[in-house]
Amino acid sequence: MAGTLIRHADGRDRCPWCGTAPDYVAYHDEEWGVPEHDSRALFEKLILDGFQAGLAWITILRKRDGFRARFEGFVPERLAAWGEAEVAAALQDAGIVRHRGKIEATVGNARAYLAIERNEGDFARFLWSFVGGAPVVNRWTALGEAPTSSPQAEALSKALRQKGFRFVGPTIVYAFMQAVGMVDDHLAGCHAKRH
Repeated sequence: MAGTLIRHADGRDRCPWCGTAPDYVAYHDEEWGVPEHDSRALFEKLILDGFQAGLAWITILRKRDGFRARFEGFVPERLAAWGEAEVAAALQDAGIVRHRGKIEATVGNARAYLAIERNEGDFARFLWSFVGGAPVVNRWTALGEAPTSSPQAEALSKALRQKGFRFVGPTIVYAFMQAVGMVDDHLAGCHAKRH
């Protein structure tokens, strides 16, 4: 069946979306689906998932170091202070995806992040509250079984947009939730499945 586990040369079964590129396999094995509870790391991942819209994740993964350098380590306080000069400089940086709307959204999202931290407490706790504080564990056997959104992703997307975030539609948010371990969508039998 298409979209089922693939066995790699190391003898491990993996989700087929990671292919065989070493950087993508490492991302699948070491990061994707690992529960993340650090607010700053979650902010970075949410921003990167927004940049993925319309692109393949491998493109963003391979530019991640460039994003980190350009976006000052994804420190929200620094990004929130950006003005047109910083946005214009980012638009010239070939090390990132040069999309004005996404860059401007990053600045606005940093401000929204700081507002959540100021008004509601920990950003990580806010995000994880949409799954009751623990990963949603699915037992898909093929990629085609996994949805591209969920009621939790729709609720989180709506809440983020109400708080001023952009590029956080339900599909982007669901991909984010998968990546940060809020949803465990590794296929059943994948060696990286943690639950």
